[in-house]
This record gives sequence, C-alpha cells and structure tokens, in this order.
Amino acid sequence: MSETAVTAPTTFRERLYVPWWGWPLPLAAAVLLAAEIHMGFPGVRSWLPYLITVPLTAFLIVRMGSAKVEVTDGELRVGDAHIPVGLLGEVEVFTAQTKRQAMGPNLDPAAYVAHRGWIGPMVRVRVNDPEDPTPYWLFSTRHAEEIAELLR
Repeated sequence: MSETAVTAPTTFRERLYVPWWGWPLPLAAAVLLAAEIHMGFPGVRSWLPYLITVPLTAFLIVRMGSAKVEVTDGELRVGDAHIPVGLLGEVEVFTAQTKRQAMGPNLDPAAYVAHRGWIGPMVRVRVNDPEDPTPYWLFSTRHAEEIAELLR
C-alpha cells in the first residue's frame, strides 16, 4: 500500500527583493573596481574584470538582499529559519514610523530579526516555546496586516 503525502497549500508567500534604486550604486562600484584593475592592461586582462565583478555584484545583490516570508504546511518561514505556527503567540504589526522603537530601544538582543530597510512594515510574533531562548521574531514584510491575520 503506497502512501501519498498530502501537503497543505501555501497560505502566504512573499519574496523581499532589493528595489531598483538599490542596484545602481553597487553596480557602479563594481564597474569602477573593474576599471581600476584593467587600467593599462591590453587584451583579455582589459575586459575580464568587468566580466567577473559586474555579474558577481548582481548575484550578491539578489542572493544576499532577498528573503522569503512564507506561511505553509503549518510553519512560518522567514529566510532560512522556520517555526511551527502552533508555537507562536501574540502578533504585533509595526508601520514604517513605529518600527524605529521596535528595532531600537525595545529590541531584545535574543530576538530573531530579519530586517530589510527598504520595506516599511514589520511584524513581531512572540514565541511560546519554553525550550526556545528566542522571545520573538521580528521581520519585514510588505503585507504586514495580511500575515498578522493568518498568524492570529
């Protein structure tokens, strides 16, 4: 007798990418670095730095600048971390104006934080697991109210 795994549908999924205005400065720096390296070298050494630094910079912006926020299969996933929804408690939403307090003087050093500065709203979710030293998760999301309703 074969068993088929039935997975719950994804309730919420969001990818937090770097916006267009976050790309020009790092790419310009990559071009300037390539220009410094190639100065005075003829042939292959003149274009090879551009071939390496510009795509590498674009890759790093995409890879390091993005994070996934997802509620699926009874788990909350933020970046590489995940926690069962059953272990979550109180949910708070912070706007772009109120997140300064949550990220500043009110931030617990033991909290799990996934902050993206170019995204205004944040959600704080208390962790009700006595074995977990993390008091809460604080993460950026463009749809804070929607994910807060799902987690409540």
